[in-house]
Amino acid sequence: MGLSDSDASRLLNNPETPPNEIPEDKWHLAYIIYFTLGFGYLLPWNAFITAVDYFSFLYPEASVDRIFAVFNMLVLLVSLFIIILYSHKSHAYVRINVGLGLLTLALLLVPIIDALYIKGRVGLYDGFYATVGAVGLSALGGALVQGGIVGSAGELPDRYMQATIAGTAASGVLVSFLRILTKAVYSQDAVGLRKSANLYFSVGIVGMFICMVLYNVAHKLPVMKYCNELKVLAVTEDEEVQGPLTGSLWRAIVWDIVGRVKWYGFGIVLVYIVTLSIFPGYITEDVSSQLLKDWYPILLITCFNVFDLVGKSLTAVYLLENPKIAVGSCIGRFLFFPLFLMCLRGPKFFQTEIPVTIMTCLLGLTNGYLTSVLMILAPKVVKLQHAEAAGTVMVLFLVVGLAAGSVLAWFWVS
Repeated sequence: MGLSDSDASRLLNNPETPPNEIPEDKWHLAYIIYFTLGFGYLLPWNAFITAVDYFSFLYPEASVDRIFAVFNMLVLLVSLFIIILYSHKSHAYVRINVGLGLLTLALLLVPIIDALYIKGRVGLYDGFYATVGAVGLSALGGALVQGGIVGSAGELPDRYMQATIAGTAASGVLVSFLRILTKAVYSQDAVGLRKSANLYFSVGIVGMFICMVLYNVAHKLPVMKYCNELKVLAVTEDEEVQGPLTGSLWRAIVWDIVGRVKWYGFGIVLVYIVTLSIFPGYITEDVSSQLLKDWYPILLITCFNVFDLVGKSLTAVYLLENPKIAVGSCIGRFLFFPLFLMCLRGPKFFQTEIPVTIMTCLLGLTNGYLTSVLMILAPKVVKLQHAEAAGTVMVLFLVVGLAAGSVLAWFWVS
């Protein structure tokens, strides 16, 4: 269904109130696809980091978790920065498909390296370097996919951004339950670790193939065609006013976008500084339970991921539309620092399982809800034709928050 001139003009001037003629998302297929894509683009990283005990067994002299995290973050930051600067020279459809292919290749490399070279043997560090390369490949693919998917969701009605963000949380929940399953079923020795790693990467590979199929189906849905037509019209009108989009003009537009979304980005940075300072390091290393023993950190991580999903799903029910309250809530989350310190060094009661579990659930709930709110609101403060770039800029802010929180995690409880 095409756009009439009156519908186009009305939607361009007031994008939050679309005309009644917008096609229905039958069976919520577009919503399900964006949820699955959000689920999928974090699955490779989750597979790498969840199998870190296996890699640590294979390469005992390497700081596997730290090297994976630093290299992944570095490649993500650089890639997203380049994508933002040069995204006007490529199409999101191409970037996302290339990214999905790279994510699948990165996951395939691990079982191939194991089958052809490692074969379960310890100390073959050429395999470690190849695995770190696969992590970097995964980060590059993740930047292409995450930036593109979140960016394209920013051009659509709110529910599709909410679906994407909720999908990222569902990815963490799946991996948490897989971790519980493998710990319960497989022996905690070399054979069990190898089997669990193969399970993580098999699930990831299947997930990426599903994402590739669904993403290429999405463009055929009427609601997606309608929104794409609208974007083309907006870009055409822009070019008639400003002329062809040159590199210098695009950089000026990017700086304008950053200026418009900076407070939303600031809120996202604060959210992840607080979250990554506490989770997962504090939860996996600093608290303990005589009752639950080594199950305790696994169950706490699962609680966080489940409530993160609940928070990211709540925006489908109620969306906080006041940005000042949203950013103020992000600042208010710094209260988690003294609260978790009480769980670590305060009265004995606060160090028991119930208070720690409640605090972990609240950390996940607020992380999920505020992330979803800010990611939904930010693309709405720019022109429709710049919503994709705004979404990608917000992803860059998010990764900066992840990096800052990961660094702060080393210091705040020392």
